[in-house]
Amino acid sequence: MNRLSTSLRSDLVIVAGLVALGVAARLLPHEPNFTPIAAATLFAATVLRTRILAFAVPLIALAISDIFLASEMTGIRSVVYAMYMLPAVVAFMPERTRALGMFVPAIIAYSLLFFVVTNFAVWAFSGMYPLTMAGLATCYAAGLPFLPQTVIGDLFWAAVLFGGAALIQLAPRLARRSA
Repeated sequence: MNRLSTSLRSDLVIVAGLVALGVAARLLPHEPNFTPIAAATLFAATVLRTRILAFAVPLIALAISDIFLASEMTGIRSVVYAMYMLPAVVAFMPERTRALGMFVPAIIAYSLLFFVVTNFAVWAFSGMYPLTMAGLATCYAAGLPFLPQTVIGDLFWAAVLFGGAALIQLAPRLARRSA
């Protein structure tokens, strides 16, 4: 088997695992906005050799789980899908911007941007708020209780994925040392 097909197969296994994690986390009981979708997308963007596949992680996970969930209006859903694909852009950034130390500030910035953009979409598309500055302010105020869960969830899942990968890479060396 040639190297390319082995690499692609390995990438597809990672994508399938990340999608399964995302679907399960959205369908099982969880705190609102505490899902691994953004972290899984960022993880895919940094580890996959076929970088374009990073965009498939959130799209497939959201599409599958949305079949079972009561989903919001199309305009809001489109914005949410686009925002969850945003971390995949990291795959096409220079190597130095994908350094391990950049993940915490990047995931926090992403969480804040997700809050701003998706709440704007709720204001604009849901009909729940008047399309005035006061309505926009009310919408953001209503969303504030969910912001800490989004940030903590994104950080938690990023730590799980990146930490788990680091442990898997480190395990053989630790096993040799203890033997």
